[in-house]
Amino acid sequence: MAFPFANFFKRDTVQPVQTRSFDAATGGRRGSAFMAYGSNATETLAAAAPLRSRARHAYANNGYISNGVNAIVAEAVGAGIEPASAHPDTALRDPLNQEWLTFAENADVEGRTDMRGLLAQLVLATVIDGEGFAVIEEDSHGIQVRLIPAEMVDESKTADLGQGRYVAAGIEYDARGRRVAYHIQPNRPTDLFPTSRTPIRVLAKDVLHLMRPLGPGQVRGVSWLAPVLLTVNELDQLQDALLVGAKIAAMHAGFVTDNNNIGGTGAYPEADSLTDISLEPGVVRILPAGTDIKFNSPSEAKDSIAFAKLTLGQIAAGLGIPQFWLDGDLTGANYSSLRAGLIPARAKLEQFQYHQIIPQTLTPLWRRVQTRAYLSGSVDIPDLAPALLVEWLPPRFMQVDPMKDTQALVAQIEAKLTSRTKAVASLGWNRVDLDKEIAAETAGDTNDAA
Repeated sequence: MAFPFANFFKRDTVQPVQTRSFDAATGGRRGSAFMAYGSNATETLAAAAPLRSRARHAYANNGYISNGVNAIVAEAVGAGIEPASAHPDTALRDPLNQEWLTFAENADVEGRTDMRGLLAQLVLATVIDGEGFAVIEEDSHGIQVRLIPAEMVDESKTADLGQGRYVAAGIEYDARGRRVAYHIQPNRPTDLFPTSRTPIRVLAKDVLHLMRPLGPGQVRGVSWLAPVLLTVNELDQLQDALLVGAKIAAMHAGFVTDNNNIGGTGAYPEADSLTDISLEPGVVRILPAGTDIKFNSPSEAKDSIAFAKLTLGQIAAGLGIPQFWLDGDLTGANYSSLRAGLIPARAKLEQFQYHQIIPQTLTPLWRRVQTRAYLSGSVDIPDLAPALLVEWLPPRFMQVDPMKDTQALVAQIEAKLTSRTKAVASLGWNRVDLDKEIAAETAGDTNDAA
């Protein structure tokens, strides 16, 4: 029989309030592990210098990072990104292109390379340091470019100039947030005996600043290696431990347990004593009674190798490249897998070419060269504005199977899905220049035959 007052001894439970939220935005055991990340402008200024130093060390000392970074530079720049004048008057295109070619061959102030080599070094600095700087120098002999390291742009100089103007990490801005000047130190701060001198104010039109921003408001660049530097350091330590472990394992075969202490403390020159049990080809050893032997067979190395392979994949993902660009391992690869891995990586690098390299470095240089040609009269240009129009032709990425790609390109032209001009441009050439070269070769072959 149930008593009606029995329910008085049962405590009423309050149903928890149901809330809707994003798991990644909550706290608790899992959410508390997240680190806060705020404005790109703030974090990058504080982290740029230590990240740059560590990234340079990783590039100089880690073969995987060196191989991956060099692959990025090779794919992004190749033999060089070439211009093709887009002037409406086709007769003026050749003189404008020739003006750039003359500049490009003598672009390096130090005389060690040309504009293609300077661009490769600038991209290399951008990947490792997060940003690359070059100063445009112009005198009566022409225009040249001087590369400078990132630390020469004074990161410590930040000031409010009034009326909305300010300097942030060595870069001066006007009231509308446009870059107007760079404050560059005359010497490297990392020199052995640096001299303390006031930074030189260089107008922004004379400075090339190549960087890939993480977000709006970012002033200075951040190394592309930032997401993987800690992992790279841990991988180095793991590989060092594996190498030492393998070396130790190879130095001895096993351990003898003397259960009855029959070996004593003295020396036993006899062949069957515990002091002479080394392994030799074809030998059979008789251990004394009461002894046992255990062979060294470390199993951790096998699992560690698989984990190291997984870690390399994590590093490659952080850099946005296929793993074989790091380790060169093509085990199990075929045409389809290679192509599938290359397409997204090359799409990212193509984005970098057209979003940063071309607008931040090449187009300003083209305009500077053609403006000088217009003012000096070296090229008869009626109007400057059309002469500044240019089309940039990055080198075509190397194909896994060139024949299949060529056949596909020809099929697209025949089906009128693309034009021959665009097809030739995708190969890294200008159609007009190519047609002229083909015509000249054809005429030469005809003359030779005659």
